[in-house]
Amino acid sequence: MTDGSPPEAESVVSYIRDHPTELLATTHGLVAADTQNPPGNTRPLAEWLLRELRGLGYDCERFCVDPQKPNVVATLPGQSEVTLLYNGHLDTVPFQASEWSRDPLGELDGDRLYGRGTTDMKGAIGAMLQVARAFARTDTTPPVTVQFAFVSDEEVAGDAGLSTRLRTDRLDPDACVVGEATGREGVDSLAVGDRGYVWPTLTVEGTAAHGSRPMFGANAIDRLYGVLEECRSRLRGIDVPTDGFDDAVVEESIRYYGRQLDRERAAGLFRSPTVNLGRLNGGDAVNSVPASAEARLDIRVLPSVEPETVLAELRDCTAGQDVTITDITWTEGTYTEPSTPLVRAATDVARATLGTPVYRRFATGSGDAQAFREHGVPTIEFATGTGTVHGTDEYTTREKLLGNAVAYARLPFRFARRHGGGRPPPEPS
Repeated sequence: MTDGSPPEAESVVSYIRDHPTELLATTHGLVAADTQNPPGNTRPLAEWLLRELRGLGYDCERFCVDPQKPNVVATLPGQSEVTLLYNGHLDTVPFQASEWSRDPLGELDGDRLYGRGTTDMKGAIGAMLQVARAFARTDTTPPVTVQFAFVSDEEVAGDAGLSTRLRTDRLDPDACVVGEATGREGVDSLAVGDRGYVWPTLTVEGTAAHGSRPMFGANAIDRLYGVLEECRSRLRGIDVPTDGFDDAVVEESIRYYGRQLDRERAAGLFRSPTVNLGRLNGGDAVNSVPASAEARLDIRVLPSVEPETVLAELRDCTAGQDVTITDITWTEGTYTEPSTPLVRAATDVARATLGTPVYRRFATGSGDAQAFREHGVPTIEFATGTGTVHGTDEYTTREKLLGNAVAYARLPFRFARRHGGGRPPPEPS
């Protein structure tokens, strides 16, 4: 099945289909590079990618804030100055090798490739690199300028990667695809938006006493937990407006997660804030009444609710209860309209290529896509996956890798058709 792409697109796709072993071996090599973050040393892998892309004839640039965490941008000029960027992060979350039944730095078993990063997101990077090879080795000029940005430090939201680059205005695509896994077995999606988060720390003081005589003290953990239960109930009761979003995207978001949850709980991801008690600390010994307790909350909500609204509700809930709220970290959610050429083109390609239901949805978390959208770049997250992100025995498959690469290869051609011309003129001053 095709999406009506021109012959030059199919020559690129044919190269990818004819070299599945090369794609698998490349991804295996990417996974074999230990880039756990922390410490996040991506230098050997970034240098290898730089040599590979330069060897293909791409215009390449290496930039870094931290020498151990470099970033690589490669550009292939197209028939138009309109630029489509593929973005992937080289770092991974840590792993405990003793907990794995497979080698976390890569192990093949039949059609499966196991290892940390196979799904998040070295599998997508392998697919992107294979697309870069396909354009170069078939001597195909893409209809739009194609860029690849392989960055560091994403998993810890650090400053050594994408965010610093965007602040310099030296990375200015017209649209971006971030290779975060947005699908799993039997279903795929495009993430066109994300939820913002608010991470506050709540602290309560009590009175110490011997654990055998708790009535002589005031248990700070008990007091704090009671406050947290009240706050969670209040925050979950916030009615999240969806007027600013395409109704179909909200509905498809619920339907996507409704394949794993019942509809009511899936709707709760978007129509109200979610509140997770991520950390709870307090007490020094089992036989002592704790004199202080501290909790860290993870509150997520659609971009129609400002972080200040969440914090105001939290402060109102804790008023008069001797609760201190500190160390507040927050971001606002972001959204790309589904009517944009990028979303329309990617939806066309995904549905024509993957053979699975494809939903346009909000991501529940956030990442590099948020940084792009904050800089005015229409952005999606898109990579078919296996649902094993950050898990033990994370894996991808030959079919998933091939599906990603074929979709990425077709996208520039469909995007050019949807975009309908060159780079838009600047806004009048």
